[in-house]
Amino acid sequence: MAEREGREPAHDAAPSRAPLRSICIVGGGTAGWSAAALLAGILRGSGCTITLVESSSIPTVGVGEATIPPIFEFLRNIGADEVAFIRRCQATFKLGIQFRDWLEPGHEYWHPFGNLGMTINQRPFHHYYWKNLAEGHDETLADLCPSAALAEDHKFAFPSPNGEWPGAGVAYALHFDAGLVAAFLRDHSEAAGVTRLDRKITHAQRGENDRIDAIYFDDGESLSADFYIDCSGFRALLIDETLGSGYNDWRHWLPCDRAVAAPTAVQPGRAPYTVSTAKSAGWQWRIPLQSRVGNGLVYCSDFIDDQAAAEEFLAGLDSPADDAPRFLRFTAGHRKRAWIGNCLAIGLSAGFLEPLESTSIHLIHTGLNRLLDYFPDMSFDPTLIDAYNREVEMEYAHIRDFLMLHYYPNRRHGEPFWDHVRTLALPESLREKMALFEATGRITSKRRELFADISWFYVACGMGLRPPAIDPLVDVAPFDDVRDIIGQMRQALRQFRTAAPSHDAILDRLLDPNENRRPSFGVGAGWAGR
Repeated sequence: MAEREGREPAHDAAPSRAPLRSICIVGGGTAGWSAAALLAGILRGSGCTITLVESSSIPTVGVGEATIPPIFEFLRNIGADEVAFIRRCQATFKLGIQFRDWLEPGHEYWHPFGNLGMTINQRPFHHYYWKNLAEGHDETLADLCPSAALAEDHKFAFPSPNGEWPGAGVAYALHFDAGLVAAFLRDHSEAAGVTRLDRKITHAQRGENDRIDAIYFDDGESLSADFYIDCSGFRALLIDETLGSGYNDWRHWLPCDRAVAAPTAVQPGRAPYTVSTAKSAGWQWRIPLQSRVGNGLVYCSDFIDDQAAAEEFLAGLDSPADDAPRFLRFTAGHRKRAWIGNCLAIGLSAGFLEPLESTSIHLIHTGLNRLLDYFPDMSFDPTLIDAYNREVEMEYAHIRDFLMLHYYPNRRHGEPFWDHVRTLALPESLREKMALFEATGRITSKRRELFADISWFYVACGMGLRPPAIDPLVDVAPFDDVRDIIGQMRQALRQFRTAAPSHDAILDRLLDPNENRRPSFGVGAGWAGR
């Protein structure tokens, strides 16, 4: 089965418009099995075979992963049962991220999912938030944002299906065990007809026109396919080792290049949010799962060595580590070309941006969705490939800019790492966005960008940026009327958060083996509303 087929090469003298008949995914993990699961469903009945090659002798790093709300879109796209996924993958719910000590020691702020207040006179509520502060009122984000309010109380509620605020303003994602996710997706993929080969790949053969001809195993056998998806991680076996894509190194913008991770025991009152705490030369994450807590420290090796980083990491844990710390190395950036010829890179082989905003798995899914948008035939039309690569570059740049917004305005003066990131030469795209916000409070997000205006507002506000001017359209509505609306929202949210069940109570019911029906929890909340 693994021997190279005796067929014509994929690259004919004249470009063929014939459909793909075989796809080989190199590497498993979350990236590889996500690709397998999605493509197996899309290509079912097409006659195109999908083979995934991974080696059980290569260990994986099973850390706690945090996600963002589009995770549910992916689960629906592959036809997965969300409740089964949550149960099997040790998942908990995530309402946002709490940032500690980023602006300065002792300061906290939220980047929650979901809405802040409600639109008034077609103006986003964050403009009225500035007006309210300017008038001397003291409402916090948690007084006006349902997800932040629930998170503060370690509570949870599914979005209200009736569209009424505040329940309809809730949005959420998941925390889960990445190793368990890969196993779940593997079972799902194999049930859909994907073939798995447990083989160790030594190298690949490059053919004409920048295409992969075959991959070779350590026993000398080989495998050929029409299309290859490189999910080999940082090694980038196909896209870089074989095809020489090159790499856009962004350490001059995102200097953190290492991480150390270890789990701790779960504690009662599992938080429905990720915690990100600024440290001397980076930041520490805390991700609560059902039966353990995932922890890690992302840091810059120019300002702290591995031993000192491990000591700082262990000292910052809520309880003793359950395992020896594991170290990872990475370089922020992305491949100069994620798609070359008949090879596409997905996941870490395509690039890496530190997991500050839980975008790693999302980039896997957007890469796959983009593949569906530009799905090739045997001609591998360069215009499709160029369009794909342009969008990858724009997506990574957008996320890079958003991550830099967390660092650049800090006030942690006298700390070498934090002093350094305040001096970074900002990309022009971020400089323009910050200048507009700092002058006018306006935020411009482009269509299909991951982080919408409200996310930029949450982080810019949390990092101490305050516009001197307020949107003049805010003054069209009499401020007494606005104050009445704010009072009504604050009262409704107070009642909502009081009535909501604890996060642990939601999980206990969801994980109850006797609970076979789709659950309905919270304050008039249903499972289906997102």
